[in-house]
Amino acid sequence: MRVADKMLFNQVSSNLAKNRQQMSELQNQAASQKRLTKPSDDPVAASRVLASRVDLAGNQQYLKSLEYARSFLEFTDQSLSEVSENLMRAKELALSQANDASANEVSRRVTAAEVEQIYDQIVQIGNRKLGDRFIFGGFKTTTPPFALSGEYRGDGGQMRIPTDKGAFVVMNLPGERVFLGRTQEEAPFERGGAPRPLEEEALNLRGPASLGGAAHEVEELETLRAKDQGVSLFRAVRQLEVGLRTNDKETIQDSLVLLDEALSQVVMARAEAGSRVSSLDNVFHSLHQARVDNQIAISQMEDADIFSVVSDMNKTESTLQATLATSGKLIQPSLLDFLR
Repeated sequence: MRVADKMLFNQVSSNLAKNRQQMSELQNQAASQKRLTKPSDDPVAASRVLASRVDLAGNQQYLKSLEYARSFLEFTDQSLSEVSENLMRAKELALSQANDASANEVSRRVTAAEVEQIYDQIVQIGNRKLGDRFIFGGFKTTTPPFALSGEYRGDGGQMRIPTDKGAFVVMNLPGERVFLGRTQEEAPFERGGAPRPLEEEALNLRGPASLGGAAHEVEELETLRAKDQGVSLFRAVRQLEVGLRTNDKETIQDSLVLLDEALSQVVMARAEAGSRVSSLDNVFHSLHQARVDNQIAISQMEDADIFSVVSDMNKTESTLQATLATSGKLIQPSLLDFLR
């Protein structure tokens, strides 16, 4: 077969282009330290990298939301701690004025002034806000939830923060539960958060089959409901204040029971907030671990092995130099050689 000069030229040009293309790709990998610079480099790995990046961005957003929820719960717990301190101080005053033989009408009126200040402080704590949101107002976070009289103007809404796909955590404690002792059954809410009359929640119970057994069951049910009901913190402190101002020792002693129940109610609310913070810490750990795993997976599929790249660059450079040297020897005749 006759090998023409054009065939030699095309072969040399093809080899040089191939070597220079390989050299260019290796130089690009060395400069960017990435094995994947475009989807065509490895379509399967590129799709996995994109999926991992989507998960990484989602985890980052979850972490931001959880950070805010954690600060919200920690501020709630701090506020409830101050409520506990105020209630403990009110209990100390009640004990001193109910059992101390030196207590008289004058000392009780002076103590009543301090109890009034405690009442105002509890109302102020109930109206605290983090940033521009009131923490005890339920869904109504733009208006103060408590009036000075203790009337609740918020709702029982629970703000749910997503922690993962399909998983949520409640980051607030409605003020009606903490300060007024109401349960969700006592204060039902529609989807929009507007309260419904309690009469709408009445259940139509089937009539008793026998009066004896049914009466006993109804009595037990009412007892359980009474045990589930909480106490109003404002009512407990106000009753103590009224007993001190009227110099009524029995009222002061009765207020001690309400103050104990109020303290237990606040402690339970703090325990609930603490359990939520603990669950958030676990979710934080899981999300951080997932973020590290995603970054490792992306690095393994996308990053280039710099030692392998440098070695391939040296090998490709030697091949290119050899191609140039052999090409010069292969295409030696010039136009003058043909004109001789």
